[in-house]
Amino acid sequence: MAQPPSTATRPPLASGEYTVDAAHTHVGFVARHLMVTKVRGSFEKVDARIRVGETLDLSSLEVSIDVASVQTRDEKRDAHLRSADFFDAERFPRMTFRSTRIEPVREGRYAVTGDLTIRDQTHPVTLDVEYLGSEKTPWGTQAAVVSASAEIDREDWGLTWNVALESGGVLVSKRIQLEIDAEIVAASPEAPAA
Repeated sequence: MAQPPSTATRPPLASGEYTVDAAHTHVGFVARHLMVTKVRGSFEKVDARIRVGETLDLSSLEVSIDVASVQTRDEKRDAHLRSADFFDAERFPRMTFRSTRIEPVREGRYAVTGDLTIRDQTHPVTLDVEYLGSEKTPWGTQAAVVSASAEIDREDWGLTWNVALESGGVLVSKRIQLEIDAEIVAASPEAPAA
């Protein structure tokens, strides 16, 4: 994220404040259904504030997600995810991630550790983040692209609802894969912090 080495495909990202371009950002997750099938979902409403500093120590990431915006292409499942069995969106409308440490892994890749809060429970998570480069848009602005992933155990955040299967497995996997693709742009001075 902060000052990756300059290359032909990854020019350095200038220091400053950035936010996500919601129209070109995907924050998703993958769970196993019946222990075998992959079910994919995403959140439609995401705010983020990215600070790119002169050094990684001066860089940070804050993300806020509206959990009621969850979409899995099944209205009944989406309603269940919003219910008290899962996100309890009425009582806990937002999940957040705030970075606590950013470490270089190799060129263009970073380990971003932070506090993930869901249902008012907070646990550390490390995202594998890749800076894919930046490009000037046809409108004269600069946009950069990052992708990130992590695997979490949803039960750590109290998301314990499940149904036992006759085979000995469970209906919904405990392990959840997080998948993020974000286009980030310079934040306007009047933009509110996430």
